[in-house]
Amino acid sequence: GREVGVRADEQVVIASVFKILLVLEFARQVAAGQLDPTERVLVRADDRLGGWGIAGCADDAEVSLRDLAYFAMSVSDNTAADLLLRRVGPDVVPMLAAELGLSRTRIVGGPRQLVETMLADVGARTEADFARIFPTLPPERVRAMRVFDPAHTTSSTVRELTRLLGLIWRDETGPPAACAMVRELMGRQLFWTRLASGFPPGVRIAAKSGTLPGLHLEAGVAEYPDGGRYAIAVSTRTERLDTRRIDVDLAMGEAARVAVEALRAG
Repeated sequence: GREVGVRADEQVVIASVFKILLVLEFARQVAAGQLDPTERVLVRADDRLGGWGIAGCADDAEVSLRDLAYFAMSVSDNTAADLLLRRVGPDVVPMLAAELGLSRTRIVGGPRQLVETMLADVGARTEADFARIFPTLPPERVRAMRVFDPAHTTSSTVRELTRLLGLIWRDETGPPAACAMVRELMGRQLFWTRLASGFPPGVRIAAKSGTLPGLHLEAGVAEYPDGGRYAIAVSTRTERLDTRRIDVDLAMGEAARVAVEALRAG
């Protein structure tokens, strides 16, 4: 199909956008009868990683596998994603990318490995140490961390991300029920300030975001009332090493809308 792209084949860090592949693998295993989505998982203190969702729980929590998938997609819950990755098998997600022909997509572990790498790169032993050390680092030291290098962390290209989305929306990544589960969960992402912010009411956006200091990205699909569907991926790098940049988020949404409007007008 037709496309609009800028540096679409550049290798970029994708951070939590990898959770699309993780949840797709979970959905495929559920559809194949290999996993029971209602299976219960006890989340203990040692399982919790920083970020949103279950990480904020003061006590042990018991959730189903499908609720782990929901939390991983809706609020990018790293604890949920890490536990789900353990259950589906950490080696299976890279194999899925290869099976789908995503030759530029590189999966290096999961959220726990990413956190461990960040701690090691700044010489921190705990997340509390990291929170103390990280703000004192000069920008060049931060950008030298492995999590910002596409050659040393989970990465892909925006072209491959949009190709993956197209396959999911056409039910070409597994049984239709598995693809539908991924689409439904992507539609429940709570963060709206990136792609969704650029489109008018009536356009449905299903997306997954990824964020690191100075790195903001999102991949998703815009579905128009007339049936038009458009796979979108936007990746940005900023000089300021912030994770919350509403100006950047809104610019991403605007860029996405302009690109889609160009396709619709063409």
